[in-house]
Amino acid sequence: GYAVTRFLPAPDGEDMPWAKIWSHSFRGPGGEWYIENSLTTLVQNDPVGELNRELWNSGREQDKSTARVQKRKLSYYSNIYVVSDPAHPENEGRVFLYRYGKKIFDKLVEAMQPAFADETPLDPFNFWKGADFKVKIRKVDGYWNYDRSEFASPSVLGDYEDAKLEEIYNQEYSLAAFTNAENFKPYEALEKRLNLVLGKNKARVQTRDEELEEPVPVVEENTTVTAGFGNSVESLKTDGPEDPDLSYFARLAEEG
Repeated sequence: GYAVTRFLPAPDGEDMPWAKIWSHSFRGPGGEWYIENSLTTLVQNDPVGELNRELWNSGREQDKSTARVQKRKLSYYSNIYVVSDPAHPENEGRVFLYRYGKKIFDKLVEAMQPAFADETPLDPFNFWKGADFKVKIRKVDGYWNYDRSEFASPSVLGDYEDAKLEEIYNQEYSLAAFTNAENFKPYEALEKRLNLVLGKNKARVQTRDEELEEPVPVVEENTTVTAGFGNSVESLKTDGPEDPDLSYFARLAEEG
């Protein structure tokens, strides 16, 4: 899979060009999924986090294994502009929300804070001095791999004039809602769901594949997913065990 995107600046009135979210995703012994944002995102106590601490400190290796598979997953959200999408050219020139994991975030940090003195720092979220990001997905040892994704040389986005860049900027989605406390379930509701999933006995659970640490494109309701990426938002929804995140990127990879 291959597409070229550009990370966009922080939306108007917001300080950061990304939102950082912790979540949990695992399946209980009865087959029920626990898929919820973690209150630790808001620096609050979370029932899964508390349970995992109990399990880890029990001294039993089986409990530690359970805590590992129930651990938090870190996701980031940013606005992106689709520069090139060979598989779905209708996506080009549009702005989307993009969900991604630690590996791509590390590439952003590495660009901003190079490890070597002979490397020039890059602000990947800058319209004028940033750089296009080439998303490259391949399968390595049976898993989708994003290690070859990289930044191009610094350039003005699309060589556009400031008026066009302002137009793109005005299309950005707000990121503030992702960390708005009103959009998180209260502790009691999460605890109730956790007890249901675990059958109230805190039994060992099955987990999704660790590859789900990888990025996932998402969009707000009533819009269309793109970014290399095409498919409607409905295709990302599921009530079953099949993971919409992985299957979506699998389709992109297979199209490449």
